[in-house]
Amino acid sequence: MMNISRKARLVSLAAVAAIGFSFAAPSVQAAEGEVEPIHVDWSFEGMFGTYDRDALRRGYKVYKEVCAVCHSMEYVKFRNLAEPGGPEFSEGQVKALAAEITVVDGPDSAGDMYERPGEPKDAFPSPYPNPEASAAALGAAAPDLSLMTKARPGGPDYVYSLLMGYEEAPEGFELTTGSYNLYFPGHQIAMPPPLSDGQVDYEDGTPNTVDQMAKDVTHFMMWTAEPKLEQRHRMGFQVLLYLVALTGILYFTMRKVWADAH
Repeated sequence: MMNISRKARLVSLAAVAAIGFSFAAPSVQAAEGEVEPIHVDWSFEGMFGTYDRDALRRGYKVYKEVCAVCHSMEYVKFRNLAEPGGPEFSEGQVKALAAEITVVDGPDSAGDMYERPGEPKDAFPSPYPNPEASAAALGAAAPDLSLMTKARPGGPDYVYSLLMGYEEAPEGFELTTGSYNLYFPGHQIAMPPPLSDGQVDYEDGTPNTVDQMAKDVTHFMMWTAEPKLEQRHRMGFQVLLYLVALTGILYFTMRKVWADAH
């Protein structure tokens, strides 16, 4: 009985580990010479974490009006904005947003390429045709932001801290190019401060401060990197309940078996 009960507990623990829940915000250890990012209490953290729909919609607006000037999100399509678990724009809103862009499509029946208004099936447009063009225009290639919160240690905390980390270079620091950023490795970043108070108009009346816009666009970038987070949390919780129930059934079954044996 003890061996089987122990095995059931180990199976439960292994399954929970495999699900990959985040019961608490991970502790990010800063490398030597780097500053630990600011921790924000994000709504999507934890086993029951969910995305804030209003923050996602505001974050999309910040990305569209500020970040998209230099950065692409090539893994995100307009139709994703209407999917459950995301900003959940209506189909009409998605069609209108997609129609704002022009897409080169084709070839047509004559073998020629042609331009058309964007459609929900289209990906977010890239501001530059390739990294080389981006580097030539900006001094350094602007990275794609689709998976940025998953690609950097510290995740959303790092992205938020980076946006808030622009400061005057301290005395004795030799700034050879770009701007000083407290949280960027090496503290020297090619991107100038992207946000300023009042830069983006929020229709819902939320204060459009740098802090708020940084949180909103980071929230949006977390969703683009992990759009199925809410579904994963729900599935994981259901699996947890199943494993707890299974462990209980095994325990009482073995007690019954051993009781009859004695």
